Amino acid sequence: MPFKLKKLWKSLGPGLITGASDDDPSGIITYAAAGARLGFTAIWTMLYTLPLMIVIQEMSARIGISSSCGLTGNIKKYYSKTLLFFISTLIVVSNTFNIGADVYGMASAIELLTPGSTHLLSWLIVILILMLMVILPYKKIATIFKWLALALFAYVIAGLMLIDNWPLILKHLLIPTLPFNKEGILIIVAILGTTISPYIAFWQASEEAEERKIDNNTDGKPIVCEYRIVTKNELRKTVSDTRIGMFFSNFIGFFIIALTASALFNAGINNVENVKDIAEALRPLAGDYAYLLFTIGVISAGLLAIPILAGSSAYVMSEIFGWSSGLDQPFSKAKEFYAVIIISTILGMTIPYFGISAVKALIWTAIIHGIVAPFLIAILLHMANNPAIVGPNVNKKVTNFIGYLTLVIMSLAVIVLFITNTPLFS
Repeated sequence: MPFKLKKLWKSLGPGLITGASDDDPSGIITYAAAGARLGFTAIWTMLYTLPLMIVIQEMSARIGISSSCGLTGNIKKYYSKTLLFFISTLIVVSNTFNIGADVYGMASAIELLTPGSTHLLSWLIVILILMLMVILPYKKIATIFKWLALALFAYVIAGLMLIDNWPLILKHLLIPTLPFNKEGILIIVAILGTTISPYIAFWQASEEAEERKIDNNTDGKPIVCEYRIVTKNELRKTVSDTRIGMFFSNFIGFFIIALTASALFNAGINNVENVKDIAEALRPLAGDYAYLLFTIGVISAGLLAIPILAGSSAYVMSEIFGWSSGLDQPFSKAKEFYAVIIISTILGMTIPYFGISAVKALIWTAIIHGIVAPFLIAILLHMANNPAIVGPNVNKKVTNFIGYLTLVIMSLAVIVLFITNTPLFS
């Protein structure tokens, strides 16, 4: 058994890291708010969004590994410049706001554990992570990201310590309960936006392409963004990694919703707006251990998500301008790539100093994600059915069906978001 676990651990890569990064601090706030305000009736979203996530990320991964190129590079080659500019701009802007929201969340969590200047400590921690990304080779960075992903099991432990009504949870997991009020609908829309986040599609495609480049020793050769033979074993490994990563993402989200529903909703504590509110409300109800585990989870999520958000922007910009890119490249050979990571992180971290609250940053992130998601899903469907990009590994009928269903659902979510025009947190 230990050997099998070790083998499984080694086989996991971009899929697990991508899934874990989807549970970033802003996502944790959204899930926790859902549990506090809707109780167990929000928990079905973690089951029913899972196949949607898997299909979107599998298409992204297949495009990346088949073309040895990220999504932006493929959009640049096969689609219009207007579309490239539109999607790329929204992705970079939303990533910056997302970094800002995540920094707030991480700073609030640090404040609960240590006195003093929390924002200064956040800066120091993030700068340390950026330095490691610049100095360390890709394989070591990937290992760090994988261990940070495991830290999210803190929510599973906290949930198992507190949750006692499993039959009711199972019922609400299997039988969807749709809210019929504006706030409830907006929370469901927010869950969709934070679960099916566009940046994770861009990140995973780029990472799959990078791993393929490393494994096949193509470093230094020009990237042409076209199909290159992929073995069935490579494809099987990628699909397995992606499915495990997406399951992990929603598994953690499930426990966050269940934990906050058990502790906060049942106690009538519904008005939670940030990490500090949630953790401090948990402490008297769930005890010091649950409080500590929740806080550690947020910090770990921030350490994982912030560099991935910045890295996602760097891949986008590098593929647009043809810069040398990749975490496997030393700084001297990919200065522009690392410059984008550093600059986008700094811009995101300065958002608090412009009077933009965490809630506003979260709302703007959700809105931009909502706008870009339908366009991105439509392009993914087209690319994943294009033999020039994926060769014979085009979508199966069931994949296309779920993909188009996701497109319809996310489009409806955007319509709801703009019709209601009401903040999630008020």
